[in-house]
Amino acid sequence: MSFFGRKPATPALSAQDAINLSKSGEINIIDVRDISELKQTGKAKGAHHIPLMMIQSHANPSHPEFNKSLDTSKPVAIYCASGARSGMAVRALLQMGFESVHNIGGLMHWHSAGGDLEAA
Repeated sequence: MSFFGRKPATPALSAQDAINLSKSGEINIIDVRDISELKQTGKAKGAHHIPLMMIQSHANPSHPEFNKSLDTSKPVAIYCASGARSGMAVRALLQMGFESVHNIGGLMHWHSAGGDLEAA
């Protein structure tokens, strides 16, 4: 049931849970940081890079610029540097109709939980 027209919050998912689901191919991981951050630190292994300012087009299945490598049948875990931008991205994806979207915080949460990084 929604509260004031909003979808209910998606249950929490830890970075460790996201890592495990990613290894088995059961979740989409999205990095919403900008390209300069990505070049400095790399990204979570297997993550899609969709900067927050492009989330409305590249993560929206009804938009012509939709990133077709996103599997809309799978849950989504989003991270940024600290968790603030990923929180905004979660709300945007829920408004687009995604049903299982999780803010796993920042890249360091992923890495601290044992997640591998790769060059951008």
